[in-house]
Amino acid sequence: MERWARIKTTVLDVVGDTPMVWLQRVGTPGGARIALKLESFNPGGSIKDRIALALIQDAAHSGRLLPGGTIVEATAGNTGIALAMAAAVLGYRSIFVVPDKMSPEKVGILKAYGAEVRVVADKPRSDPDNYQNIARKLAQSLPGGCYMGQFERQANPEAHFLSTGPEIWKDTGGNVAAVIAGAGTGGTITGIARYLKSQDATIQVIGADPEGSILSGGSYHPFKIEGMGEDYIPETLDIGLVDRWIPVSDDDAFAMARRLAREEGILAGGSTGAMVVVAQMVAQELSSDQLVVAVAPDTGRNYLNSIFSETP
Repeated sequence: MERWARIKTTVLDVVGDTPMVWLQRVGTPGGARIALKLESFNPGGSIKDRIALALIQDAAHSGRLLPGGTIVEATAGNTGIALAMAAAVLGYRSIFVVPDKMSPEKVGILKAYGAEVRVVADKPRSDPDNYQNIARKLAQSLPGGCYMGQFERQANPEAHFLSTGPEIWKDTGGNVAAVIAGAGTGGTITGIARYLKSQDATIQVIGADPEGSILSGGSYHPFKIEGMGEDYIPETLDIGLVDRWIPVSDDDAFAMARRLAREEGILAGGSTGAMVVVAQMVAQELSSDQLVVAVAPDTGRNYLNSIFSETP
């Protein structure tokens, strides 16, 4: 009825259109201004809500996922949470394989949505016991099982091309000098870059990357930042769209996450901390009348027993 027109059909209909806010205290005097795009405002609490429905629709359209089937995915947490939320709405069973560095809060959230969670050792992708390899084998062994493939399926970057990129362009009026994002699957940074560069090829797209990830040019070693950085280049990452990568240490990323909470009232995760560290560096290269947008992928509520239990 017309009087209830603003009420959404399901929680999936409120994904996207997240707000952007200025950083007031954590900034760069004399440099460009920095704004954060707060993806924690999505109903599942992260930017990965944007790709969940797209991945499910892609799998269903291709015939890989049948009605009443089982969604199986390898995840550092947020994609799993988004898929579990969508599965609850759409009537699918869901099983997630996660690395043991994933926060206990994320495991708890997955289970709250009714998902089954299997925690495995965090091993390189070349190892048969890597979480992605285990998830693929699990999907193949289950009747009606479907591996969602966030690291391979082009529905991932396409979702950001259709939503995240246009939102940044609209909310800045196209007046943005640089955008900072991370890459786990690479879908976020690829989709954003593809859209923004189609509008203005001079916009810099810069990847924040954990020290230990190969994306910023170093050799691989384990790191604690969740949801970004890799030991290989995923199919969903178009590395040619990224102007440069800047590595960030775990300590610097986590310290910045704590600063954001205490100085800006923004409770965000370690990946957001890394984005802001890089945004500060980039802002210092630009003038005070320019804008740097940093993506804040998720909420700090997922890390209360890790990042925010530390006293520094």
